[in-house]
Parts: sequence; C-alpha cells; structure tokens
Amino acid sequence: MDKDTFLNRKTTLNLKGQLLDLSTPSVMGIVNITPDSFFSDSRNATVDMALQKTDKLLQEGAKFIDIGGYSSRPGAAEVSTAEETDRVVPVIEAISKAFPAAILSIDTFRASVAEHSITAGAHLINDISGGELDQTMFDMVARLQVPYILMHMKGTPQTMHKDPFYEDITLEVASYFEKKIVALKALGVKDIILDPGFGFAKNATHNYKLLQEMSDLHIFGLPLLVGFSRKAMVYKTLGTTPEKALNGTTVLNTIALLKGANIFRVHDVKEAAECVALVQKMQQA
Repeated sequence: MDKDTFLNRKTTLNLKGQLLDLSTPSVMGIVNITPDSFFSDSRNATVDMALQKTDKLLQEGAKFIDIGGYSSRPGAAEVSTAEETDRVVPVIEAISKAFPAAILSIDTFRASVAEHSITAGAHLINDISGGELDQTMFDMVARLQVPYILMHMKGTPQTMHKDPFYEDITLEVASYFEKKIVALKALGVKDIILDPGFGFAKNATHNYKLLQEMSDLHIFGLPLLVGFSRKAMVYKTLGTTPEKALNGTTVLNTIALLKGANIFRVHDVKEAAECVALVQKMQQA
C-alpha cells in the first residue's frame, strides 16, 4: 500500500466531545433489536439479551455498537416509526448506563428515531438511505452536530433488490457521495463517514466491482465503513448460508483493509479484530 495515498484523509470523529482516531481501523459490532434480521444470531428480542450481546462484543474488541430496530434485509417488512423508536431507545438507555464508555451508533433512516436515540445516549447516526427516505435527516444531523454515516442505496429495503442497474458502479456511487457531501457540509456537518453500501441495491457483480475499485472513494478524504458480514455477496458466491459465511466475510474484510477501510460493521467482532491486528502488523513491518 502506498503510504502517501492516505495522508490527507480525515481520520478523527468528534463523539460528543470525545475525539476518536480512526487511523487504526475499528470494528463495529451489530446489535439488532428486530425479529427478522437475515442472520438469526444477530437478533435480540429483549433489553437483557441486547446487554449480554453488547458485553460480548465489547469484550471481543468492538469500538462501536450499532443498534438497529428496522431490518434492512431485502424485502424486509415495514416497521412504524413508533415501533422502531420503542425498540431501540430502551436498549440505548440501558447500554449507556451499563457500558458508559461504549460508543453507540443508531442504525436508522428516520430523523425522529435518530434524534430520540441521540438523546438516549447514542453518539452517531448510521443512515442506510443517505437522507433519501427522510428529507429532514440532514437538517437534524446538522442541528445535533453528531457524526453521520452516509451510505449509498437505491430504492427502499422493500424494492432495492429488484434488478439494480449501473453503467459504472463506482462512478455512480462517487457521484452520489459528492452531491450528499456538498449538501451536508453546506449545513455545517463536520464528521461524515462513507459507506459504499455493499449488498444494498447491488448484485454480486456490482458488489465485487465496487470492492475492487473501492480505493477510488478515498478521493473524498473521508473515513470509509464497509459491511460484508455474512451477506449474500459472500454466501451465495460460495454456495453456502449466512451461518457458514464467516470465513468468506473475513476474506473480504482483509481485502477492504488493504484498500484503506476504517470501520468494519460485523456480526463477528473477534474475527474482525484479529483480521485488523494481522493486517496492521504486516503494514507496520
């Protein structure tokens, strides 16, 4: 890896006054408060289950805990704003109390859910829709001055898997990011993390082409988050199941590390943290 490639990239986040350095890649553990997430082991039906899962993820090396109450798997059922809020806010409050040092991310595309979550103790917002599904999201992020994960997606969780088309996947994702970054910065948002949206409105060819060319997204000088964990781009390519896709996930995480990813959103924190440690060791040799 060319060490000069990343000299001008922003690698810090302001998390309610706490400065986090992402020059060493970090792992984000997933805590789903949903009954229908595609990977069954990630589902947590109660606050106690979520606390137990969070404890495990933190002990395994998670820097972030990503909490979501709306499944974004292809064809996922609609969930009301009230139900989503009722699912995530008590969990965020409980985790904040039990693990005050934990950095909490709220996985939602709804501004009101995000705002309630930040008030409850979350530190940053992970929006799979990049503000497309709630036009008030950008204004709310600017008002709260919290870091924002900007993901690329077309359509909605209910429609995104229906024949996605791109003439040039990386160019289209970059163009999307460019417009969104300009809008966010015009509002005064200071901390933006880019997520190419692997598996969202993209078929296998799109996903692997985007991974191959992911280094091109460093043109924005912003941290990159990737999420391959046990997704169809892994298990369908290998002819297996989400339950048997950990090894494939680790391979893609390794590739993304070599291309400069800063955050890995995963179900399996221990394995991802080991991947980071080994690649870091090689790069420092």
